[in-house]
Amino acid sequence: MSAAAEVFAERGVGVPLEEIARRAGVGVATLYRRFPTRADLAEAAFERSMSQYTEAVDRALANPRAGDGFRQLIFEVCELPARDAGLRDLLTTAFPATSAVEQRTAEAVEKLKVLIGRAQAEGAIRPDVVVADVVVMLLANSGVVAATAAAAPDAWRRFAALMVDAFRAGGGPLPPSPDEQQLRRSVALLTGSG
Repeated sequence: MSAAAEVFAERGVGVPLEEIARRAGVGVATLYRRFPTRADLAEAAFERSMSQYTEAVDRALANPRAGDGFRQLIFEVCELPARDAGLRDLLTTAFPATSAVEQRTAEAVEKLKVLIGRAQAEGAIRPDVVVADVVVMLLANSGVVAATAAAAPDAWRRFAALMVDAFRAGGGPLPPSPDEQQLRRSVALLTGSG
């Protein structure tokens, strides 16, 4: 799993499994015995990776000023896929609802709802911000990171700053947000699993 996490971080989920086996110092047959499909291997590797997102939400919640914690979170979750191609792929990979990755995702979403509520109560962010807005931002950031990684690897920083500004209280009304189920179906369509 460590070799898979390293290779996914460097090159994303599409890397040949033979390369992961080589990096791990095992034969491909050994890899397939332990992880019969790429999805099985990705789920095991991404369970560890998902903890980076949940830890970022926990740090933001620990900030006594929820608005500052929210801003800190936006920068952290935009930086994660810039450092790790696997984390970028994690956002557009569908996992079974019973998987550990989905369970951690659900926990992070619940904590993010709390953080958003606290930041809104402080008047630090728009009253109409919902979790789906952060998910859409993460998907957009993944596109920015993928498109600029070679030529402008720090472009995500400006994008994150623009997003922090967009979430700030005082903006005009927004159109309706997609609900969580619509976003989940979108990810499933992106990955061909839906």
